[in-house]
Amino acid sequence: MTLSAFPSTFLFRIQSPSTPRVSISLPSLSSKLCLVPPSFSPPSLALKSSARRSICPCLLSSLNANVAHLLKEEKEVVASASGCEKEEEKKMEQPSHSRTFLHARTEQDLLSGIRKEAEAGRLPSNVAAGMEELYQNYRNAVIQSGTPNAEEIILSNMAVALDRISLDVEDPFVFSHYHRALREPFDYYNFGQNYIRPLVDFRNSYVGNISLFHEVEEKLQQGHNIVLMSNHQTEADPAIIALLLEKTKPYIAENLIYIAGDRVITDPLCKPFSMGRNLICVYSKKHMNDVPELTEMKKRANIRSLKEMAILLRGGSRIVWIAPSGGRDRPDHLTGEWYPAPFDASSVDNMRRLAEHSGAPGHIYPLALLCHDIMPPPLQVQKEIGEKRVISFHGVGLSIAPGISFSEIAGSCENPEEAKNIYSQLLYDSVTAQYNVLKSAINGKRGLEASIPTVSLSQPWN
Repeated sequence: MTLSAFPSTFLFRIQSPSTPRVSISLPSLSSKLCLVPPSFSPPSLALKSSARRSICPCLLSSLNANVAHLLKEEKEVVASASGCEKEEEKKMEQPSHSRTFLHARTEQDLLSGIRKEAEAGRLPSNVAAGMEELYQNYRNAVIQSGTPNAEEIILSNMAVALDRISLDVEDPFVFSHYHRALREPFDYYNFGQNYIRPLVDFRNSYVGNISLFHEVEEKLQQGHNIVLMSNHQTEADPAIIALLLEKTKPYIAENLIYIAGDRVITDPLCKPFSMGRNLICVYSKKHMNDVPELTEMKKRANIRSLKEMAILLRGGSRIVWIAPSGGRDRPDHLTGEWYPAPFDASSVDNMRRLAEHSGAPGHIYPLALLCHDIMPPPLQVQKEIGEKRVISFHGVGLSIAPGISFSEIAGSCENPEEAKNIYSQLLYDSVTAQYNVLKSAINGKRGLEASIPTVSLSQPWN
């Protein structure tokens, strides 16, 4: 999944350089959104604090009217939203959908099924070609893993994947600005987990500072919001994160909300995997002006997504993943070495302000992710939808560092702009340092010995 940061050009406005105040421009939109309003009632995480929260005074002048309007609008659309989601689920399970791939018993059945669906006009030729390429690359990667039942895994996972892709081509799913993972009648979350799991070499995979994930979970229990400022490497990042945490922190794995670029909700080969994740859908700055006549529409859509984020954080107990670089990491064009893409300071600052002024306590943690070998992106950013999927079996890594407080940084800075840039750089430097430890452990084959005083590696699934 290609995930990206909120564009920074219209989220916040500093009103005074001496006493910075935050305002958010949230023009009302007439169109109704098909979504189920968020609620937080985890069975395993009882909230320890029931104290009523109030919005920070510095936001009252700019947020009160808009949030009140949004909450009123939210109540009005509950019934229609629930019906809308159920209608989507019904459409996805219509008996008229071809079951060609689910009836496949051999590799040849799958490949001939792709061709038959294309010949019948149910699959565009480019999608059919992409599906066949995806099958071959996935097959080679799982075979590479050496697992004894590789052929069975390949047939089972690819049959479901091709079925879900073709289903969405026949009846395209439309994502809401805030999309909640679809778990029934078909569980898209487990589908994504099962598909990516055979690609992960768990013997050569590591998690850094697992104890800090315990801390994060405790803060969620207390009604706090958590923001993970992270690098971003592949479309499979959400599945990788969840796979590394599912044994010890399943609640975090399943309830993470990802800031997602529009490409993961429009690419036919990617959409079914996106449907299993909680997403705030935005248009990336990198692609904002790809089609000039659509720029204003994209900006309006991003404003609506910002509204959804404000409502979510206002309720507390939310954990959000964002890549402030605005896109996936790429290797150095001279050395071929991979490294985290630099953070956009404005994107970091926008997300920080949104979290700080939600009315619930907020904490920002730097998170490093190393998994580019599983499904590397194209070497260059491309405008066209439908990239080539290169897939391999490889070790992966995830690491979290202690939260970094902006107020502590700002106190020693001369002005807000300096504080913003220094804070963003500190987060990025932490991500890079953690990334280098993961790189030493996985690519350098040092394993647990790559740990340093600030990054303690473990394999919590063992």
